[in-house]
Amino acid sequence: MKLILLEDVEDLGNAGDTVNVASGFARNYLIPRGYAVKVSTAAVRQFESRKGKIEENRKKELEKAKTIATKISELELTIPMQAGEDNQLFGSVTTHLISEEAAKHGIEFEARRVKLEKPIKEIGNYSVEIKLHNEITATLKVWVVKA
Repeated sequence: MKLILLEDVEDLGNAGDTVNVASGFARNYLIPRGYAVKVSTAAVRQFESRKGKIEENRKKELEKAKTIATKISELELTIPMQAGEDNQLFGSVTTHLISEEAAKHGIEFEARRVKLEKPIKEIGNYSVEIKLHNEITATLKVWVVKA
């Protein structure tokens, strides 16, 4: 099914792009949430009238993401965790925990933005990728220490 995206959709496209997706994905997810509309002349006209506002919002989001990325790159998080004798954690450091700890330092982002290659289950230092925007990814230094 051909759609015009009204908002940026991760791993699919940016606002204004014409995409071809499975009809179930379109009917059950994209259209009901207002992320896209079916391609038609009326939809194209409507999008053209909103294009300036969308571009303005995209620029604001990009600037905000750049500001947060700068703050993230300067921050080193220390997360105290319970661990055994062999430095194995009782549990793991989750994306949600990283997001909460960063918020304590005045840097807020959604936990789903944190990209862990594998779960953090040992004491040590880690570089964690934070995807703030389609174009901007920041690296956060995380130190996991014994509590």
